[in-house]
Order: sequence, then C-alpha cells, then structure tokens
Amino acid sequence: MRQASIERNTTETRIRVAVDLDGTGRYTVKTGVGFLDHMLEQLSRHSLIDLDVTADGDLHIDAHHTTEDSAIAIGQAINQALGERKGINRYGSALIPMDETLSRVAIDLSNRPYLVWKVDFSRDKLGTMDTELFKEWFYAFAQAAGATLHVETLYGENNHHIVESCFKALARALREAITIDGRKADAVPSTKGTLGGSL
Repeated sequence: MRQASIERNTTETRIRVAVDLDGTGRYTVKTGVGFLDHMLEQLSRHSLIDLDVTADGDLHIDAHHTTEDSAIAIGQAINQALGERKGINRYGSALIPMDETLSRVAIDLSNRPYLVWKVDFSRDKLGTMDTELFKEWFYAFAQAAGATLHVETLYGENNHHIVESCFKALARALREAITIDGRKADAVPSTKGTLGGSL
C-alpha cells in the first residue's frame, strides 16, 4: 500500500500529513489559511490522492512558514509513499483551463528537485494569503517530493483562476506520474536502475 504519514515540528509550525497515493481524492485540510486549504483540497480531489493535513503555525506573523512547511510535509509524504518508485509512469503533464485562464504543469518524479515558475499575479493577496507565497509552496513541494516541476500560466486575468488552475494542473500531472504501469510494475523507470537514492 502506497501510504505515508509525516510529522514536522519546528519552533514555527507543527504539521501532520497523511497521504494515500491509491485513494479516491478524499481530504481533510486544516492549515488555518483559508485560501491554502482551498488549494490543497483541489490538489487532493484532482490527483485522487487521499490527503489529511493539520497545521498549527505562527499565523500571528504571516502565512509564510505554514505555507512552506505544509508543502515540505506533503512532498515528503508523497516521496516516502512512492518508495523505490517501481512501476510508476514517472512523468506527467496537464493543460488546465479555468474560464479565461490556461495553465500547464509538467512533472518528473526523478528525485532531481527543480522548479521552473512562470506565473505572474496582478494582486498582492488572495484572501489573507500573499500571492508571492504560491511560488514558495511549489518550490518547497518540488524539493521535498524529489520532483522536477515546471509550472506556467500561458494567459489569464483573474488571480484566483491563475493559482487554482496551477494547483489543478499539478494534481492532474501528479495523478499521471504516480500511476502504476502494469507492463513494468516491478521496474524502476530509469536506465540507471534507481530513482530513490541520493543524486
């Protein structure tokens, strides 16, 4: 069973995450940041990864640490649940429209963390959340999950639509990448023979 649980405790945040990669997209998300909760719910629903996230962070300062640390914990949990990554497609991509907005994400679960981010916002905040924190979330997720991640909004005007289409595109790309290909269920998808170790 491809499941994992992570607890991350620092002086800034206390995060608990549980994932089931072979779930149905069920979620319980409580970070204390409403807009972040909304995005993580989209991630779970559209990736079909069952996701439980509970965060207690220093929101009296701002949402930075809660945003970053939730991404780290989710990425670590997915990384752990993937194990040796045998049989996975490894690659995934998605092109997601949301009204006037179109965003695309490509992912490689290569254990080579990298983020390319080509997303711009015209507002400083969505709800109480600083829009600059979305790049921080995707960067931290890529690092912790061991993923090469390219995120780009091709066009769009509504800032809510822009970021939501990015999370939904990540979800669909991730769903494809973690799916087991029955033709190679016992093989690591790399000519090196490993994706699970250090680079």
